[in-house]
Amino acid sequence: MPARKRKLLSPDPVSEPSEPEPRRALQQTRPEESGRIAGTDREELRSVYFPIKPEPAAETGPEPGGRLGFTFFNQPCVDLARAFLGKVLVRTQADGTELRGRVVETEAYLGGEDRASHSAGGKRTERNVAMFMKPGTIYVYPIYGIYLCMNVSSQGEGAAVLLRALEPLQGQNVMRKLREAKRREGAKTLRDRELCNGPSKLCQALDIQRRFDRRDLATDAQVWLEDSETPGSPGTGVVVSAPRIGIDSHGEWATKPLRFYLHRNTCVSVVNRDAENRLQEGEVSVLGELLQVLHGGADLDEAEESRGAVQRELSQQSLLTVQQQQGVIRPTGQRPA
Repeated sequence: MPARKRKLLSPDPVSEPSEPEPRRALQQTRPEESGRIAGTDREELRSVYFPIKPEPAAETGPEPGGRLGFTFFNQPCVDLARAFLGKVLVRTQADGTELRGRVVETEAYLGGEDRASHSAGGKRTERNVAMFMKPGTIYVYPIYGIYLCMNVSSQGEGAAVLLRALEPLQGQNVMRKLREAKRREGAKTLRDRELCNGPSKLCQALDIQRRFDRRDLATDAQVWLEDSETPGSPGTGVVVSAPRIGIDSHGEWATKPLRFYLHRNTCVSVVNRDAENRLQEGEVSVLGELLQVLHGGADLDEAEESRGAVQRELSQQSLLTVQQQQGVIRPTGQRPA
């Protein structure tokens, strides 16, 4: 073929087409990093206590039907433990029956230097791998060889929230049968408030099984979390922060106020009188402000609005107490002396 013709037919040099962006990103992401914020420096997620939050994404709110998605779970452990309070855990049975309970008590396990955490020191095993998976991953583990506890992973390496107690809302008769199947014959009939007032009790009552381990609470078809249908219900306002239960052998971490529960809710597993007394000292100021409002000629609606505002302030102060008491919070990346 003449040289001129060969030159005309020869294709212009072009670079190889680049691989589609989503696929490339998937190849670069290790399984345990799946679902975390793209572009976020992993060192930010290694903060010993409270990881730096990524740039806020567009707020989408709960998904249709009130179901909470990944955005809800994608927050630091202590924030998530508090955010769980008042939300509704839903478990659907094979026959379509839905069991519902409002979360009234949680505990935060921070991983890293939290000596009470299963992932203390960054320890990763076949058992606790769910703690290192994306936020919203269910971590179910056995205790005493026969009972189960349900946790949900949060931001941070090896951090997760333990669900300690629920207030039964729907399906109490089914819950009672599930609980009685695990109890000795002739035991007294359980009252509604006794159905889910403990981490293993709630797993029995909602039929949370070991096979739920590593499932995604944001997308699973059998268990999920919904926003509260009745946010103004009694006992869903003030949050008590107290030491966690059953970790006395873990030194200073046994006293850190990383357990959270709804004040005066009868379904809480164990109340902490000292923590509640400290809280009530703040409530005295609420009553004082109410009296000032009433004596100043304001109506009852204004008084109730004032009371609500002060209670919200108390709840925020409770969070600050958690972050400051006994050195729980330090600047990001700083190690304790």
